[in-house]
Amino acid sequence: MGGTSDGSVLGRRGLLLVLSSPSGAGKTTITRRLVELEGDGVEISVSHTTRPKRPDEIDGRDYHFVDEAGFARLRERGAFLECAEVFGHWYGTARDPVESALDAGRDVVFDIDWQGSQQLAEAVQGDLVRIFILPPSLEALEERLKRRAQDTPAVVAQRMSRAGDEMSHYDEYDYVVINAALERSVEEVRAVLRAERLRRCRLKGLDAFVRGLTAGTKPPRG
Repeated sequence: MGGTSDGSVLGRRGLLLVLSSPSGAGKTTITRRLVELEGDGVEISVSHTTRPKRPDEIDGRDYHFVDEAGFARLRERGAFLECAEVFGHWYGTARDPVESALDAGRDVVFDIDWQGSQQLAEAVQGDLVRIFILPPSLEALEERLKRRAQDTPAVVAQRMSRAGDEMSHYDEYDYVVINAALERSVEEVRAVLRAERLRRCRLKGLDAFVRGLTAGTKPPRG
């Protein structure tokens, strides 16, 4: 029986790893670090968005930037697995590349909010693993928002006012990581990923493999 690129004997269906958090809690940083460490086995889902591109962002790497009319056309065609409006802008996950990755045994990591996570849960069911990232304190969350210097004070205040509602959805997730130290949080997320890859339902050819192992263990007749 052929193995896989990571040296395992069995093939495997890919999984969708969702990281959600209030703005500033670290989900994007953890996601990027995870992909750096895991290499080719994990890819980031690049969402479409109507949000304006920030100076340090690259179209196609960080997001697929589209106008509202283009986003609406994609949504009407059913091109998205999930989409949601956040802070006045639309975000959506394209269906085709995600389904292709799953079939090929590649894992896809998502940096999306709880609304998108709920929609993915309805669309993909058993392929989904959800992790909620919490800040160690509200003070730390506000400091991170200010330190990254991406938003005006008014937007920071808006994000902080919404954080409580976002965090109230933690109990919809499979795992929770408190991001007090980045590298520790990344390792905790990697531990979840390693365990979920071993779930029996994801392994291809397992029944045949076990039958082959047990065929010679039956006692002789007579």
